[in-house]
Amino acid sequence: MEYSFFDRDLSWLLFNERILMEAESEELPVMERVNFLAIFSSNLDEFYRVRMPVVMALHKLNLHNKTDESEDVLYKAQQLVEAQQNRFGMVFTGRLIPLLKENNVNLLFNEAIPASIADRVSDYFYSQVLAFLQPIDIVGGKKQFFPENNRLYFLVNLGLEKEKERSVILNIPSNQLPRFFSVNEDGKQYIIFLDDIIRYNLNKIFKTEEIKGCYSFKITRDAELELSDDYDGDVQEQIEKQLQKRDQGLATRFLHQPGIPLRILHLIEDKLGVQGSSIVEGGFYHNLKDLMGLPVSIPSLKYTKWAPLVNRQISADESIFDYIDKGDCIFHAPYQSYNAILRFFNEAAIDENVEEISVTLYRVASDSRIVNALISAAQSGKKVRVLVELKARFDEANNIKWAKRLKTAGANIIYSDKAIKVHAKVGLVKRLVDGRVKYAGLLATGNFNESTAAFYTDHIMMTANPQLLREMDLLFIYLGKKAKSAEGYDIDFKHLLVAQFNLQSKFIELIDREIEQARKGNPAGITIKLNNLEERVLIGKLYEASQAGVKIRMIVRSICCLIPGVPGMSENITIRRIVDRYLEHGRIFIFHNGGNQEVFMGSADWMNRNIYRRIEVCFPVYDERIRNEVIAMLDIQLADNVQAVNLNEQLQNIRVDKTEPLVQSQQAIYELLQQKKYDRG
Repeated sequence: MEYSFFDRDLSWLLFNERILMEAESEELPVMERVNFLAIFSSNLDEFYRVRMPVVMALHKLNLHNKTDESEDVLYKAQQLVEAQQNRFGMVFTGRLIPLLKENNVNLLFNEAIPASIADRVSDYFYSQVLAFLQPIDIVGGKKQFFPENNRLYFLVNLGLEKEKERSVILNIPSNQLPRFFSVNEDGKQYIIFLDDIIRYNLNKIFKTEEIKGCYSFKITRDAELELSDDYDGDVQEQIEKQLQKRDQGLATRFLHQPGIPLRILHLIEDKLGVQGSSIVEGGFYHNLKDLMGLPVSIPSLKYTKWAPLVNRQISADESIFDYIDKGDCIFHAPYQSYNAILRFFNEAAIDENVEEISVTLYRVASDSRIVNALISAAQSGKKVRVLVELKARFDEANNIKWAKRLKTAGANIIYSDKAIKVHAKVGLVKRLVDGRVKYAGLLATGNFNESTAAFYTDHIMMTANPQLLREMDLLFIYLGKKAKSAEGYDIDFKHLLVAQFNLQSKFIELIDREIEQARKGNPAGITIKLNNLEERVLIGKLYEASQAGVKIRMIVRSICCLIPGVPGMSENITIRRIVDRYLEHGRIFIFHNGGNQEVFMGSADWMNRNIYRRIEVCFPVYDERIRNEVIAMLDIQLADNVQAVNLNEQLQNIRVDKTEPLVQSQQAIYELLQQKKYDRG
C-alpha cells in the first residue's frame, strides 16, 4: 500500500518555527526569549549549510521535469523562511527590545549612538576594532576576495573627487571580537552591535572619500565533506584536508540587508560568484545567533536555575564499579548530576583492577574530562580502545585533536569506515578482581559530553548485566576490524539492537507483535520518543499498526515525515513536540506487550542515516524499577499542556489546550526525581 510522507526539509523548518514560538511566548523571561531567537537563527544557518544544497539540487531536477512551482520544495521552503523571518523581526524589534528597555537595557538596533557614549565607542574602535579591519577593493583590487562561510561583511560604496565611485568589502570581525559592546551611563546599560561601531567610524577609515552607502551581507556555504572511498591515505588526513576546504564550498545563500541598490547587488553577485545561491533580503544585522552572548546579567530576566540532583547512594568510600555490581542504575541528564559518568571514566583510569577500557566517542567537550581520563589510563599502561568518529559534522576538528592526543598517549584508536558512521553511545570496562574477570558498561542515548549534558535531556544506564556486556564486547571487536558494513560478519545479537545487524528487523518484529494483538481484539500500544522520524519502512509499519487499531503515541522533537491523524491511514497515531529550557534528546521505545511492557532506549533515531549508514545501539531496560521510572517520565511528557504542541495533518505546531491541572513536563520530571528514593531494592 502507498502511504503519504511529509517532506523532511519542510518538516525541519516547521520544527524551527516551534523554536520561534518560544521566543513569542509572553510567559518566558525576556532573555530566554532572546536565546530562543539565537537558536532559531543558528538553526536556519545550519539549514542553509546542510539541507539547502539538497533542496537546490531537487529544484533543478524539478525545473528539468517541469514540476509545478507550488509543488517544488525550494519554493515552499523559501515561503516558510520568509514568513518565519518576518515573525522573527516582529518579536525582536516589536516586543523584546522594548521589554529590555523597560529594564534599563538599551540594545541599539539600527539607531544612532547617543552622544553621551560616543567617545567611549570611538575609543573602543581605535584601541580594539581597528586592528582587525581589512578593506579590500572588489573591483581591481590587489587581492582576490573570497568571503568565508557565515562571516559578516560590509559592502562600502565610496565616491572620489573627480573620479568614479569604488566599492570596498570590509570585514566585521565578530569571529575575533565580541559581537556586542556594553556601556553603562546614568543608570542605563547601552549595548551596541560591533557592526554599528564600525559604521559609526567609517569616516576614520575612508578619510578622503565620500561614503555613499554601507550594506551588510553574509554568504552561507555547503558544509558537506567529500570523502573518497578509494582514498589510499589515512582517513584523518583526508578529513583534515577537506576541513580546510569546507568554508570554500558552494554558496547556498546570499543574505543582505534591505534597501541595497540593485546595481550594487548585481555587482556583489557577479564579483563573488553567488548567482546560483538563494538571494535573501534579511535584516540590517545577520548572525543573530550571537544574541546568545548578549551581555545582560539581570537574574529576573532569565530562568531560575535548577541545581542538578545528586545520587548520594554512591558512597565516596565505595568503588563505582562495586556499586554497579549490585544492580543497574540510570542517570537522567541534566536533571541529575553528570558527575557519576565522569567518575565512571576517572575511576577506570586509576583503578589498579581495570585492565581494559573501550568506548565510542561521537561528540565530546572541547576540554573533555572524559578523554583526559582515557589519556591517563593509556599512559598508565591500561589497554584503551577508542572509536573516534571523525565524520561527526562540525565536530571533525575537535575529534581529530583528541584522536591525536589519545594516539600519542598509547590508546588504540579506531576510525569508522568512510561509508559508515559510528553513532552508538557505549562504554565498557574490564576488571580483574580476585582472579575473576568482571565487566561494567555504560549505555546511553546521548554523547559522552559533559558540556552538552548540562542542557540536553539524555539517559545513561550503568550495568553489570553479563548478557548486555558480552554483546557490547562483541560489538567492540567488530568495530576494531574496521569492516565497511555488517555483511560477511554476523553477530547474533539477542539483547542489544544494533543498526547494520538487527535494529530495524527487531523494531519491525516488536511492531508486528502489537499488530497481532490488536487484530485479536487485545489491548495494543506503542509509545516512542525520537529526535527525528524519516525512514519509510518503519513509518510504513507504524501506519500499518494504526490501521490494525494499535494506539501509537509519539514525541518527535524535530524532523517528522509521518503524517498523523489521517482517517484510514494514521487515525490512531498522535504526535507531539516539546520545546522547553532543555533540548529533548533521548530516544525511548515502549511496547505494550500484553501488559508486560518492554522498554528500549538508545542512540538511534528512525532516519535513513541511522538505519542504513550508521552503527547505532539501542538497549533493553530489564530492571523493573528503572523501566517504571522511564515509563513514568514519558507519561508526564505525554500529559504536558504547557510546553507541548500537537502536530496536525500538515505537521503544523498546534498548542495544546491549557486545562487544569497544568503540566510542564520538564519541571514535573525534575520534581519527580527530587522525590526519588535511591533504593536499589
